[in-house]
Amino acid sequence: MDRRKLLKSALLLPLAGLAPSGLARAIDGLTALRSRLRPGSPGWPGASEWSRLDAAVVGRLLRPVSPFSVKAAPTKRAEALAHLKNPYYLGDEPALTQTSGWADAWRSNVSPYAVAATSSRDVAAAVNFARQHRLRLAIKGGGHSYQGTSNAPDSLLVWTRRMNAVTLHDDFVPAGTAMAPQHAVSVGAGALWADAYDAVTTRGGRYVQGGGCMTVGVAGLVQSGGFGSFSKRWGTAAGNVLEAEVVTADGQVRIVNAATHPDLFWAIKGGGGGSIGIITRLTLRTFELPETFGAVFGSIRARTPEAYRALVAKALEFYRTALFNPNWGEQMRFEHGDGLGISMVFQGMSQADAERIWAPFTEWVKSRDDLVIARRIQTMALPARHFWDAEFFRKNAPGFMVDDDREGAARYHVVWAGDQGQVGWFIHAYQSAWLPSQLLSDARLSELVDAICETSQHWDMALHFNKGLGGADPAAIERARDTATHPQMLDAFALAIIAASGDPAFPGMADPDLAEARSRAKGVERAMNTLRRVAPDAGSYVSESNYFERDWQRSHWGANYPRLARVKAKYDPDGLFTVHHGVGSERWGNDGFDPMR
Repeated sequence: MDRRKLLKSALLLPLAGLAPSGLARAIDGLTALRSRLRPGSPGWPGASEWSRLDAAVVGRLLRPVSPFSVKAAPTKRAEALAHLKNPYYLGDEPALTQTSGWADAWRSNVSPYAVAATSSRDVAAAVNFARQHRLRLAIKGGGHSYQGTSNAPDSLLVWTRRMNAVTLHDDFVPAGTAMAPQHAVSVGAGALWADAYDAVTTRGGRYVQGGGCMTVGVAGLVQSGGFGSFSKRWGTAAGNVLEAEVVTADGQVRIVNAATHPDLFWAIKGGGGGSIGIITRLTLRTFELPETFGAVFGSIRARTPEAYRALVAKALEFYRTALFNPNWGEQMRFEHGDGLGISMVFQGMSQADAERIWAPFTEWVKSRDDLVIARRIQTMALPARHFWDAEFFRKNAPGFMVDDDREGAARYHVVWAGDQGQVGWFIHAYQSAWLPSQLLSDARLSELVDAICETSQHWDMALHFNKGLGGADPAAIERARDTATHPQMLDAFALAIIAASGDPAFPGMADPDLAEARSRAKGVERAMNTLRRVAPDAGSYVSESNYFERDWQRSHWGANYPRLARVKAKYDPDGLFTVHHGVGSERWGNDGFDPMR
């Protein structure tokens, strides 16, 4: 083996236990890498070259300036501060991101140039320019990325926010396939789930599987796997993709589906954003809408550690017997201070039905003197068509949703009030783990209860039952099986999430308190280490995982990683698309500019 192949093998050694033969084939497809250029370095494009790119994209080349920069006008900074918790404002600023950074990891930085793409032709022009001039690329649609993958300093930004068209189909057939016509929706790469839900559900009367937070980008969610509130009924967003339009590293615009480029089609469904190509349009199947959606909210606090253990045990037993099925989703939160928070949703049943299901649990809680109902357990239901209907909520339940308060904003651009805490936040730590369904068995349940009780003494922990397809509809599981998402999610009854964060801290604002952030990160680490004692081999959800994950290939994709590496080598052998802990990123340094030597 020559020196170059030896280096490539060394870089991929952490994967050796996954599938040696497959990795060998992937390595053979890789090419030698060259460092990318930064502004001011020899070879960086001159003004005439940037002008040619601007002409190619019909004047859509931007020079973004952060509103918090010293170069920004004072009125612009004041405007940004006034809208700092408005996710639509942040998304409409090419210099900003939904997350302002992560302690000791990354900060939200401005690209010197951005293409405000409105078509796949614009995207292809940007890709060709970056390839020809050896530039670092960044890709941003929704900009919701916790790990900073939609942001890179000194890069050319491909900003797809304006590609937000949503089109409904009654008889869609993927190109080149013999599939029967079906109901579907085509969504541009810059569309948010608020755009999709308004068109598909509020106005169209059908259901599309998307994300729980309405300001998440459609393309980003699909590439991470795509769990939403009702995933146990309809599966993942990735599992429901019928077709996509993708710009690959050679600048080609490709239509990909089960018949055309099926390997690339598989890889974009859960293989992570920004690593293999740039999605410009997605078409997803839609479903018949049930009559009702609903929710159950409440919180309980225990007076003693013994009472708390009894509460945790009862909650998990109740979930196993009554809620571990396609009708229920969302989460229970196990809180430091012996508390239990309930934020569950349901579909396809009436409010009375849901109340009957919860009655045994609520009566048990009321019967105990050592438990306190801090917030009454209450149930609400509404016609499913109104679940994302902003006007309905303004009239019937003000306060549940928060408006995009800018003049001229779309009336349906709202965000759940409970999601506002994520807007602009600066992450201190964020970790997740797929918890296998066997932990709910009689043989393992007591062990799980003990682990949760101990974990919550270190930090709050939430079980997201809809992020994991254990107990899901069998058809949904089968669709998700044909995606690149970590196979553990097929059996996981929940995704455990432990996190800590602080106020927005964009560069130019007050610096975050890193000492406090590091201290809190250690608390999250201790809590997750405690929980992992019952699931030591648990992987994590790529879009909600630890920035500092050491064995990230195995943790994010498990046995699927070698296949992803082969697709990467085929469609992007020179590593044009690189993001932190993305497929193939082990070949690059931390900032994505210089190859590993």
